[in-house]
Amino acid sequence: MKISALISDVDGTLLTSAKALTERSRQAVAALHARGIGFAIISGRPPRGMSMLVEPLALTGPMAGFNGGAFTAPDLTPIEEHLLAPDTAQRAHDLLRARGVDVWAFSGLDWLLANADNARVATEIHAVHFQPTIVRRLEPALAAAYKVVGVSDDHALLARCERELQAALGEQASASRSQPYYLDVTHPMANKGVAVARLAGLMGVPLTEVAVIGDGGNDVGMFAQASFSIAMGNAAPDVRAQAKAVTQSNDHEGFAQAVHKYILDA
Repeated sequence: MKISALISDVDGTLLTSAKALTERSRQAVAALHARGIGFAIISGRPPRGMSMLVEPLALTGPMAGFNGGAFTAPDLTPIEEHLLAPDTAQRAHDLLRARGVDVWAFSGLDWLLANADNARVATEIHAVHFQPTIVRRLEPALAAAYKVVGVSDDHALLARCERELQAALGEQASASRSQPYYLDVTHPMANKGVAVARLAGLMGVPLTEVAVIGDGGNDVGMFAQASFSIAMGNAAPDVRAQAKAVTQSNDHEGFAQAVHKYILDA
């Protein structure tokens, strides 16, 4: 198989559990560049929360934030955007709050929330390298939101909310967990299955020559689209089962190992 580009998830894949980019992963991406193989990142993160990776990975092509809700150049210049319909964002918000789940909204360049005491706030600040905006009400932000996020450490509850939102919103939105504790609600075009095809087009690479790597349930969509898919060793069993290959975990250099074993040395 000819592989002309690798498209990678960020959290749980390219980064360790401590949200760090290892030197071996950086070198693996440099080796892809040297071989003339394209590399791009896709994430549920906002593009602003991906910008710290641009310089160490020497990224020059498009990035996909919000699971494909916002495609930008490395300098964050917008290329293409997909916002949630305001009534859809409001319905997602209302269902999550009715289940006792904290809600965040991403609108413009801002990350907005009402409950700053949620333990995941500190985790997210560490990950995205910017502070949230604390508001009394999220409703104004829901009028132009890229993403609504349900946040809970009750993973079973969030799984139930995922199913409920998928049934309630249907084709009006994409609802999937990027992490066991994050449930992302985005525009229907903002899911990784659609987004990986769009990224390939922006990179000028046929989808038949694209490999993908990820760890989350929201990465399965791109597994189905790409010619070659790699699951991280830390992925859930049902995610690993849907990939063509499995590498080590993100805390054991699984990304770098996958690049060398399946892309460079294939």
